[in-house]
Amino acid sequence: MSPLESIKASLDPELTRLNELIHEQLSTDNPLMTDIIEGYLRSKGKQIRPLVVMLSARLFGQIDDKVLSAAAAVDLLHNASLIHDDVVDESKLRRGIPTINALWDNHIAVLIGDYFVSAALHRAIATADMDIVSTVGRLGTLLSLGEIDQIYNTREHELSEEAYYRIINFKTASLFVACARVGCYATGAPARQADTLAEVAELLGLCFQIRDDVFDYFPADKVGKPTGNDLREGKVTLPLLHALEVAPDPAMLELATRQSLDPDQVELLQRYAREAGGIEYAYASMARLRDRALALMATLPPGPAADSIAQLFDYIISRDF
Repeated sequence: MSPLESIKASLDPELTRLNELIHEQLSTDNPLMTDIIEGYLRSKGKQIRPLVVMLSARLFGQIDDKVLSAAAAVDLLHNASLIHDDVVDESKLRRGIPTINALWDNHIAVLIGDYFVSAALHRAIATADMDIVSTVGRLGTLLSLGEIDQIYNTREHELSEEAYYRIINFKTASLFVACARVGCYATGAPARQADTLAEVAELLGLCFQIRDDVFDYFPADKVGKPTGNDLREGKVTLPLLHALEVAPDPAMLELATRQSLDPDQVELLQRYAREAGGIEYAYASMARLRDRALALMATLPPGPAADSIAQLFDYIISRDF
């Protein structure tokens, strides 16, 4: 059993109730909406974000209906962002299953994404906690800014680690931070310890995105899902940034700053990043982030919840997909 499977098993009743709550919130009399939503929910991901909400809450108290509503709110908003991202990126598959925009069209996909946003706000309001409502509202802002920042960076070719970390902080880590925050608010955690846990969650989110970016530098048959998408769209992530710094190559720099690439050019950049040590550098960066997080965790209440949060780092860094 993997660390994630072990964590989910320990929270099985809570996860079951969470998914029931999400289904109830999305329930509608519209047959088309129901058909699309039920199809989408059948392909739900690993639900790492709501797990972070629950573990954050368990660190300081109990997982009750307020915690589950908060977890549902961030999970719904996360899925809204994925649905909208698939439209923007013209993605045809997610988790190996056709996207809503591929099955239907962009118009319907945008409306479904909007419906998820509304559902997220309803769940946040159901907590009757303005700190949770405010956190969910601000999260929507940060996720949007992250995507806009990435588009701008791709066009302007700001090739620096500072720009890279700023983007992934907004587009990915902000969601993990929000998960920790709402879990703490729901259980009345002390402000200073909540701030510390939020920092841990930020580091977890950064690790998650770096690991996700590493997948892009290997052939699809090695990973088990489509790869090279970021490179194809002119998005330069950590492994390639490192390669361009330690093994400067004008030809590779020119390719990296193009708005689109053909498969052979993508493969060339993938190999260049791997051979220049970009993958090893990304793993070393994740290890550094994890070590910082574990040092912070040592100042928080010990117990099974803290152990599970630490295990999430190892799972995320070593995950195969």
